Parts: sequence; C-alpha cells; structure tokens
Amino acid sequence: MNIGYDAKRAFHNSTGLGYYSRTLVGLLSKQYPEHQYYLFNPKPSSKFRLEGDNLHEVVPHGFLNTLFRSAWRSSWVKEDLKKNKIDLYHGPSHEIPLGIQNTGIKSVVTIHDLIHERFPEQYNPVDVKIYNRKFRYACKHADKVIAISEQTKRDIIEFYKTPEEKVVVCYQSCDPAFSVTASAEEKKRIALKYGLPPEFFLYVGSVIERKNLLNICKAFFLLRDELDIPLVVIGDGGKYKQLVKDFIRQHALEKRIIFLSERETVRIDAEFRSPAVFAAIYQSAIAMIYPSFFEGFGAPVLEALWSRLPVITSNVSCLPEVGGDAAYYVDPSQAEEIAAGMKKIYNDPQFAETMRQKGWQHALRSTPEIYAANMMDIYKSVL
Repeated sequence: MNIGYDAKRAFHNSTGLGYYSRTLVGLLSKQYPEHQYYLFNPKPSSKFRLEGDNLHEVVPHGFLNTLFRSAWRSSWVKEDLKKNKIDLYHGPSHEIPLGIQNTGIKSVVTIHDLIHERFPEQYNPVDVKIYNRKFRYACKHADKVIAISEQTKRDIIEFYKTPEEKVVVCYQSCDPAFSVTASAEEKKRIALKYGLPPEFFLYVGSVIERKNLLNICKAFFLLRDELDIPLVVIGDGGKYKQLVKDFIRQHALEKRIIFLSERETVRIDAEFRSPAVFAAIYQSAIAMIYPSFFEGFGAPVLEALWSRLPVITSNVSCLPEVGGDAAYYVDPSQAEEIAAGMKKIYNDPQFAETMRQKGWQHALRSTPEIYAANMMDIYKSVL
C-alpha cells in the first residue's frame, strides 16, 4: 500500500501537531515496513528529518507549484498523489486537499480539537473562519474522521453534525524514548547543559491562556513560604506570556519560574528538540503540572506517565481520559488545589511512588505498538 501524508507540520512544526505527525509516520514505517510512506512537504526543511527505506519526501516541482506552495499543498498536490499511485491519503492536522474525493484516492483526516469553536475569542476572527471552513470540509469529504479523544469525537458530532459512525477515536501514543529510563549520568549531563536546578516542577506546552500557566504561578506564590522549589517552563507564547511575566515580576517569583525555552543554549540547540532529551528532563522533575482548561488530548500528560513522572492535571475536558486513575486532578480555576497537589506529591514520597506506578500501568494501554496497529486498522477499513 502507498500511503500519503500532508507533511508540512512533520517537517516544520515543533509543537504538538508536528510531533503527532512525526511520531505517527515513524511508528508506522517501522512496524509496517511492507508499505511505502510518501511525505508531501510544500517546502524543504532542515529543522526535522524523517528518514527510512520506505519513507519518501515529495516536494513541489514546476514553476507554479514552487511559486504557490500553499495552493500545491491544499489542492494541486492531487496530481502528485496520482503520479505516486497513492492508495490512501492521511491529513494528520485537520485538512485534506480540495477535491480529493473526486480522484478515487481514499482519505482520512485527524481532528485534534475544535477549540476554535469552543473558545473563538482566543483566536483571530479571520483564523476562526479559515479553521471552520477547512475542518468542516475535511469532516464532510474524508472517508473516515479520526478523533484523538472521546471529547474531540463529541465535539465533531456536535459542531459539524458528522455522522457518528464516520468518526473513530484513536488515542495517540508518544515517542518510545519516553519509556526508556535515562541513566544518572545522562540526566546530569542534560542538567548541566541546559542549567536545570537540582529539583523542579515541570510545565510543557504553549504559554497561552487556555493552558493556564498563570494559575500555576499563583500556586507557587501561595507556597512561597512552604516550598522553595522552582518551576521549569518549556514553551513559548505572546500576549498571555507577558501577562504571566507581569504577575511573576509583581510577586517576586523571578527565581522560582524558569522559562527554559528563552535560554540561548536551548533556542539554538538541535539536540534539545529530541525526545530523548525531553524524556530525561521529565524523569528529572518532581511532577508535571498541566492544569489546562481544555485540550483535544494533552500529550505532555501521556509523556509524563510514560516517564514515570507524577502528573497534576485538570478534572475537565479530555484530561481524565488521558490520565486515567494515575493523575492528581484539580479544578484548573483554583490555584489552591494546584498548590495542594504540589505539596502532597513533594511531601509524601510513598504517594508519589504510587502515582508513578499507576501512571506506568495506565500508559501501557497506549503503547506505540497498539497505537500503530489501531491506525493501520483504520486505514484498511476505508480501502
């Protein structure tokens, strides 16, 4: 089988959508080497590399395709799909080429979330209209719609009236590196290279309002006289990040909140983007704090569970799906509950160890092998 992918984000995106695409293609190409995987990339990239005997990168050729790369990706790519005899096309980030349903090529699309529908005020109004059009089109014309959680499936059915039988939930996994225990020497090397403190809590994610870093900082302020442990933040943002920084400055928390992604050694270092480095950082932390107000999935929670790292997360949205019985759940609007979770995990080693063990057992339900097999079953179901 020749399987094609929209690979823009796989090659260019360092956040969740890019990670999803790279992990998916990497797992499938290794677990099912009998198939050929074609990565349709609108522009060459040196940021990420995907290599393998059965992986084939396809970029635009010809004057018009090269000049109008966006049009090639969103529509004209159909000619290249035909040339490469693609049997199935997967849009791993919410969209499929216009008119693909008229080519005879089957297609599936992954919808990660409909946050722009639930919280349109957090987006540029023009972006909301664009997302709405692309997502609706994909859900209408793809042969199968993949939701990454039951929450997202419910939203697809509610907002787009997509027939329930057309939507299938496929929980994602994470890079196998997160299940590998880093040696003490490796963790020490990474701590020295990136300037990590001896003990720290961890936040991983974009610094945007929905992900709720401000209430984490408020929890640190509440604990200012009880826990002298910093928070390491991996992620970046814009206006909301500045709001968070204003709170940090006004409450003298500069030494307790470390924006690791701002450091020059991190920003210019290619190794930092590797799953093995992230896994070692997770395994060096006390707990992951991820009290998001809404998620399509919440990949850092699963990564933390795989890393045997206790997780404090929200009792809303899909996060209880991801954390199962292994996470410490809080009301994301209550900084006091976040603070209580931090104290409990730090001061009760036995409780923390129980969380690690439960987390590992829960993570085993989403092994890379199970994930790849479920995805391949979906592919075969539409052919």
